[in-house]
Amino acid sequence: MSRVGNQPIETGDGVSVDISEDNLVTVKGPKGELSVRVAPEITVAKENGSIVVRRPDDQKRHKAMHGLYRSLIDNAVEGVTKGYRKQLEVIGVGYRASVNNGVLELALGFSHPIYFVPPGTVSVTVEAQRGKNTVVTIEGTDKQIVGQVAAKIRALRPPEPYKGKGVRYVGEYVRRKAGKTAAR
Repeated sequence: MSRVGNQPIETGDGVSVDISEDNLVTVKGPKGELSVRVAPEITVAKENGSIVVRRPDDQKRHKAMHGLYRSLIDNAVEGVTKGYRKQLEVIGVGYRASVNNGVLELALGFSHPIYFVPPGTVSVTVEAQRGKNTVVTIEGTDKQIVGQVAAKIRALRPPEPYKGKGVRYVGEYVRRKAGKTAAR
């Protein structure tokens, strides 16, 4: 029995849900519009102001898709109401980040600057204060795209274990190693 798939999805005020014949669920809200294509075996219905996802039988594949599509629709509803946000810290001497005309410019210790153009549905902002690490904030309505953009930026210079320099998520723990000891 699926514990996730059986829970109804509550839609708040200002959210409209349209379910088409070919199982395309379109969610519209104050922050935008998202669509989720659901497998033909899974049925999606609106009941009492909430969305209910059902599966035809108890096959392992149907159980897996039941919870998956329920979560995807729930993420779409949350994305168009609240939105998603990831924050990254740029740590290191001379490491900088700035946004110019929607393009993220990063100086990460390479011989050249790195220019990152985020997709149109994602906005990137930078907060740089003296004495504190630079924080890059990625915001958008689609949870998958926000996470993917954050992972791509982090992959440009992941944190290294000796000094901790690099790009990391805010609050991420980086296990530190001891450096070489001097020979006698």
